[in-house]
Amino acid sequence: MYNLKAVVLALVVGFSGTVSMAAVAAEKIAVVDIARAIFSSNLAQARLKEAETGADFVALRAKYESSTADLQALAKEAESKRMTWSQEQALGHQKKMEYAKADAELAGRKIQSEQQQLQQQIMQEIGPLAQQALQEVVQEEGVTILLKIDSVLLAAPESNLTAKVADRLNKKSQ
Repeated sequence: MYNLKAVVLALVVGFSGTVSMAAVAAEKIAVVDIARAIFSSNLAQARLKEAETGADFVALRAKYESSTADLQALAKEAESKRMTWSQEQALGHQKKMEYAKADAELAGRKIQSEQQQLQQQIMQEIGPLAQQALQEVVQEEGVTILLKIDSVLLAAPESNLTAKVADRLNKKSQ
């Protein structure tokens, strides 16, 4: 009797495993990186280029580069003349270096903030269009399960829809 129960249980488990494997095989799983699709689109690239060549951004970048160059020049000067300076001269030079470093860091933070704002604007502007493109590609490909690429450990390149979504987004935004 015990052996009969074990055989029946093994058959039920084996059958249910086969059925569930068949159900999984019928599913088409794909991955997507929607942010990469958006930012690799022609429209996003044009917005990025437009912003980077804008007067405000160019001025910020120039300020950053100028402050960085000043800091490097001051460091080089300190290296070569440090031994001949009085304590007051060394402190004055140290103060100049701190100011140059603070200017460079401030300009760097401003650049980073501008870039983040621009990225948010692009996501808001292109996001709805990207969602439409994604829906169309998912439907055409027959995808039943879609995952974010950053939540997947391993995916075959053919299951990645990012490039297809970016292409569709380019077509929709022309």
